[in-house]
Amino acid sequence: MTLFVSVFESGLMMTRLTMLERGLDLTVRAIRLSPGNANITHAAVKQMICDNAGILQDCTNSLKVELLQVSPNAWIAPSLAADCVDRTSEIEPVVTFNSGDEGDLLFIRACVVVDPMYPNIGLGLILSKDSSGGVMLVASSAFANEAR
Repeated sequence: MTLFVSVFESGLMMTRLTMLERGLDLTVRAIRLSPGNANITHAAVKQMICDNAGILQDCTNSLKVELLQVSPNAWIAPSLAADCVDRTSEIEPVVTFNSGDEGDLLFIRACVVVDPMYPNIGLGLILSKDSSGGVMLVASSAFANEAR
């Protein structure tokens, strides 16, 4: 039974991650190809990712999006640690969100916190969880702003 539950949990987590990556990819494509994307907001990007991802429960409250400008001449990778929603805190800290200018190289990272279906059995028991018992799923992409 534990094996069956673990396989189901693994499939569900993989599906959620795949849909998050799909949502981020479609959103990045929309940002790159839309004219005048310099005034795109954090809330709009977050909503686009949630709309494109589809199956993430309470997506707008459990998703955090970072958008950073990266220098193409001196590539320094952003921190590997994703900044995710802290569901135990009522205060939501400010997120780095810089939509850049024409031709800028941008790095976008989306982190969503989801609850395991079976948190105390099999895979759900050994997954790395935050203080609220949620698992962090992270998707990232890099792109250049197109000419406007």
